[in-house]
Amino acid sequence: MRNSSMVLGLLVLMTLVGCQQTSELQPSLLGPYLGQQPPGRTPAVFAPGFVSTGMGERDAAMTPDGTEFYFSRVLGGAFTFSAILVTRQVEGEWMTPEVASFSGQYMDLEPTIAPDGKTFYFMSRRPLPGSSEPMSDENIWMMDRVDDGWGEPYPIGPPINSDRAEFFASVTTDGTIYFTRRGDDRTEKIFRSRLVDGEYQAAEELPAAVNAARTQFNAFIAPDESYLIVCNFGHSDSLGGVDYFVVFRDKQDRWSQAIALEQGINHASGQEWSPYVSPDGRYFFFMSSRASITDRYSPERVTSDDLGRMHNEAMNGNPDIWWVDASVVHDLRSGAAFD
Repeated sequence: MRNSSMVLGLLVLMTLVGCQQTSELQPSLLGPYLGQQPPGRTPAVFAPGFVSTGMGERDAAMTPDGTEFYFSRVLGGAFTFSAILVTRQVEGEWMTPEVASFSGQYMDLEPTIAPDGKTFYFMSRRPLPGSSEPMSDENIWMMDRVDDGWGEPYPIGPPINSDRAEFFASVTTDGTIYFTRRGDDRTEKIFRSRLVDGEYQAAEELPAAVNAARTQFNAFIAPDESYLIVCNFGHSDSLGGVDYFVVFRDKQDRWSQAIALEQGINHASGQEWSPYVSPDGRYFFFMSSRASITDRYSPERVTSDDLGRMHNEAMNGNPDIWWVDASVVHDLRSGAAFD
């Protein structure tokens, strides 16, 4: 995949730049949700300068007690490299984000934590057991909670992982796992696998109500399985590019027609492809690559210093993590149409 010196250099860059931005721009962060002011129904960049730095951040996952926050940092528009970072709350204060102990050697993305907090899932291209060669496509890996953190990662295996790419796991309270699988035609669809007596069952492709676009991927499932937020490309109701849609589920396992989330979440000039709702159900976190940084720099001709500041601020066109009150999702249920 890449030699060790290159990986080391990338990790040093990811850590040092993030630490520099944190020390220069942020006071101590105290309290829940990294001490951030709740956003209400108007989306806001989450923890600017601390989590969302302008370098390229996406994905969000919290432990049920709210004291650990995981996210991904990516380098390069084509995901040259990516790692999972974590910040922890220690005696009320949030520590500077660092590359998680299990990440940093191979391409890792998409952390998610089971509702009971006992299992951690993520996507990786790391070598499978018994091999030394990194994978060319994606697999879902998992770890079990231990007293001092997380145990050793291991692949979830079949029937979820296959000879195709599988990624973006999301898990319900009863252990059902939802994930994306890439087909032979390179399009992607949402699948799920039920957990029965400790064994995952054959993966089933979800119906057309969920897989309603040209391609769809990276779906978050509510812990009670009552709704799913999915990233759609090529949907007739899209603003352009990739947008977030919610699909509601009833007790008969019927799915509603997909409903586009409102403008302000979906954005015509950005891409959106990583949804997550906090464990308490209060906030919707999402990734967006929208750019409006030039609105904050209005001289006739920018300087080199201006360009440096733009590069190191959110909303510069790289992915950022945003958040908004989850009522913007929940309130759409009243208008859901089931066929």
